[in-house]
Amino acid sequence: MADPGTGRMSPTAPMELLVRGGTVVDRTGSRRSDVRVVEGTVVEVAEGLEAAPGATVLDAGGCVVSPGFVDLHTHLREPGREEAETIDSGTRAAALGGFTAVVAMPNTEPALDSAESVRNVHALAQGAMAHVAVAGAITVGRAGERLAPMAELAALGVRIFTDDGDGVQSAGLMRRALQYAMDLDVTLAQHCEDKSLSGGGVMHEGAWSSRLGLPGQPSEAEEVMVARDIALARATGGRVHFLHLSTAGSVELVRRARAEGVPVTAEVAPHHFTLTDACACGFDPVFKVNPPLRTDADVAAVKAALADGTADAIATDHAPHAPELKDLPFDEAPPGMLGLQTALALAVTELALPIEHIVALLSWQPAAIARLDGASGGTQGGDVAPGRPANLAVVDPVATWVVDPAALASRSRNTPYGGRTLTGQVRHTVLMGEPVVIDAEAQR
Repeated sequence: MADPGTGRMSPTAPMELLVRGGTVVDRTGSRRSDVRVVEGTVVEVAEGLEAAPGATVLDAGGCVVSPGFVDLHTHLREPGREEAETIDSGTRAAALGGFTAVVAMPNTEPALDSAESVRNVHALAQGAMAHVAVAGAITVGRAGERLAPMAELAALGVRIFTDDGDGVQSAGLMRRALQYAMDLDVTLAQHCEDKSLSGGGVMHEGAWSSRLGLPGQPSEAEEVMVARDIALARATGGRVHFLHLSTAGSVELVRRARAEGVPVTAEVAPHHFTLTDACACGFDPVFKVNPPLRTDADVAAVKAALADGTADAIATDHAPHAPELKDLPFDEAPPGMLGLQTALALAVTELALPIEHIVALLSWQPAAIARLDGASGGTQGGDVAPGRPANLAVVDPVATWVVDPAALASRSRNTPYGGRTLTGQVRHTVLMGEPVVIDAEAQR
């Protein structure tokens, strides 16, 4: 396998690998094909291929074989919160979920706002079970006061910048960041939350927050910043990616902006198309996220956005927390839930979309946003074709399984889906020619 950080081949990768009996799905369509891989590279895609002596064979019967998934929004917690997650445990969870690449968010301790901090994550990610692309902070310390050294970070390969967890509150600073981003050919990703409106809210402001006596965040706290940044993208030409959209109003703003040709993209997290604010009725902090779970109408709107192309990607917002923190009272507990191992299955189970559409939302579309695809010189999300690096997800779209929090690879257990039966399972994951997951079991 080529190491995600260095490109060197690892002795753990078999010389030849044959993925046999599946249906290949990529941007060019779908077709029944086997896939032959030699030394980490796809060399042949055709029906009826025979395995060479000594080759490793993966059974893909009844499965979809696609480019590996790419998560635009992963919290790996390292450095600083290793009790909740590490790069090792987080990328193991990613591989089990079919992800061959993740974008690591910069709200670590310290924040990923310097060349030294980015190099540190690159070093920690050597030999990880998925490629780790670093998102740099837009501002120093994510404090929203002065810009981080974006040029230095871009020189290290950083292609997405965000203060995730905090939206950039100053419109002037965000405009200046977009102007720099244009020169550097990078994308700014925004956590849309106007804190003058969200002001201490711990769930969606509505009937349930009133009933439970909990302070709420109004939809407008998200939508005001979405509208502002659409205007800034229109004015500057800079690319803006909207993280975890959660409201019907936000979706409509993005839909109109895209129709006008404004350079914006958007993602939706699985919990925002599967859960509502009513889930907080028992005050269980596992249902506390930011942005918060919204209403049935908002869930319908984000599902429609995924169906009609307004939203480009499903991104997990995988946010592990140590049990002692998630066991705090609802208004004191940190927001966030696990997502890497359940994203594919939740999409198959909850979205009335063809598997080809779901794979696009998880694979080549987010790869393009992250600038990890072949068009950007990367190894992710491209077609399953000769000459391409062998980063593959093999998915059984009809297999059912029960979510067991204790069996997840994360160091944390804060999933709201424990005990739920889901349809759709990752059978195998191949990273640069190495089968890192075989028959739904991690190989390291």
